[in-house]
Amino acid sequence: MKTGKKIYFLSDAHLGLPNHAESLVREKLLVKWLDEIKNDAEEIYLVGDMFDFWFEHKRVVPKGFVRFLGKLSEICDSGIPVHYFTGNHDLWIFNYLPSETGVILHRKHEIREINGKRFFIAHGDALGPNDISFKILKKIFLNKVVQWFFKQLHPNFTMWIGINWSKKSRYNNDKSENLKFLGEEKEHLITLAKQKLVKEHFDFFIFGHRHIPYEFQLNENSKFINLGDWITNFTYAVFDGNEVMLKHYKQKSAL
Repeated sequence: MKTGKKIYFLSDAHLGLPNHAESLVREKLLVKWLDEIKNDAEEIYLVGDMFDFWFEHKRVVPKGFVRFLGKLSEICDSGIPVHYFTGNHDLWIFNYLPSETGVILHRKHEIREINGKRFFIAHGDALGPNDISFKILKKIFLNKVVQWFFKQLHPNFTMWIGINWSKKSRYNNDKSENLKFLGEEKEHLITLAKQKLVKEHFDFFIFGHRHIPYEFQLNENSKFINLGDWITNFTYAVFDGNEVMLKHYKQKSAL
C-alpha cells in the first residue's frame, strides 16, 4: 500500500428500499461518503446488496440510482479499483454494471493479501453451516435456464416480482431476533471463519449480509468484522495498512 492510503469496505445499502424518497436520502449520503474517501482510498470494496433488487435484461436495466452509479464511474475512471461483490439481493447483476461503471465484479468470496495481511472477503449469504433452504434457492436463482425464462417476462413484471420478493425477504430478516448478535456458537459466519482457520491463516474476515456491525476476535491474530448496513447503522470498515477498524459515518445524524 502507498503511504497515507487506505482500503474501505461497505455493504448492504439496499438502495431502493423501502421507497424512492427514503432511498434517495440514503443514496445521497452514500455518494457523499464516497466523495470523501476517494481522496485517500487505494481500493474500495462494496461487499454485496448495494441494491435491494437488481435484474438486467439484455437492453433494459433498473431505473434510478444515477447519483450512485455516476460516483462509481467517476471513482473507477480516476484509477481507484472498486470491487463489487454480488449479494443475495443483487445476484442478477450481469454485464451492465461492470461495463458501464468500471467496477470489478466478484460473484464468490475473494482471498487477498494486502500489505502482508491475509483477507477473506465475502458477502456471506449461503456460506457456513445450516441455511440449507436458502442455499438451494440461490442455486435455483443462479440457474441459467431460470434466468432465461425470467428475462422473457416484461421488465415491468420482473421488477414488480423482484421488488416485492426483496421487500418480503427484508421484512423477515429485519425481525428483532435477526438483528442482534446471536452468540459465538450460533453465528454461522463465525463458525465458518473458525473452520477456515484450522486449515490456513487469515488476519481478517470481512462479511456483510447480517446487517449487524460488530468485531469479534477469533484468536490472537485473526479478527472477524461484520460490516453492518447503510440503512440504520451507516457503518463501514477501513484498513490503514496494519489494522481494520469498524466505523460509523459521522453524517448519519443528517438523516
